[in-house]
Amino acid sequence: MAKLRRYFIAGLLVWLPLGVTIVLIKYLVDFMDQVVQWLPAALQPENLFGFRIPGLGAVLLVALMMLTGVIVAHLFGRQLVSVGERLLARIPLVRAIYSAAKQLTETLFSGSGQSFRKVVLVEYPRPGLWTLAFLTGTAAAEVRQKTGRDLINIFVPTTPNPTSGFFLMAARDSVIELDMSVDSALRIILSAGAVVPGETHPAAGAKGQAPA
Repeated sequence: MAKLRRYFIAGLLVWLPLGVTIVLIKYLVDFMDQVVQWLPAALQPENLFGFRIPGLGAVLLVALMMLTGVIVAHLFGRQLVSVGERLLARIPLVRAIYSAAKQLTETLFSGSGQSFRKVVLVEYPRPGLWTLAFLTGTAAAEVRQKTGRDLINIFVPTTPNPTSGFFLMAARDSVIELDMSVDSALRIILSAGAVVPGETHPAAGAKGQAPA
């Protein structure tokens, strides 16, 4: 029985990560395939070929991003985007949403941004309990002035879905900055602490023993 158990676990260690990866990729591909619904009915694959083409939405999205990049890389494209942004700036609710989304996108994908590039340790949801969070910036000047404290903005992700979470403003001296990479922090969060990069036996510490 012990040998059979070892064989089963060995097989599980191969197939479980592979299965999770396949399921997540399939979910992303299916989600991006919704782009096909934007096409006129006459141009949709089901009507043209009589069957669905998996991954077509992802291909169309990549092509759209490339085409948009080519256009905005030239003067005419930049002027077109500028005109569109001025029009959006005249619509109160849309202006706020678009401005925040644009600043977030530029911060995440430009090399100069500092958001989500620093991992911190914060006591949450109560003193004595610690969780990983990401530094996203410095709190607004008015908030710091009226609280009289040096506050920073942090994002506390949830497990196992780190795309959702909580936005908090915490005193700079109440969080601990870590040298841990964002990639390592995400692995810990995704696995609910079961995977600790750099440690071969993460569960050993829970038994009061030092990791090997």
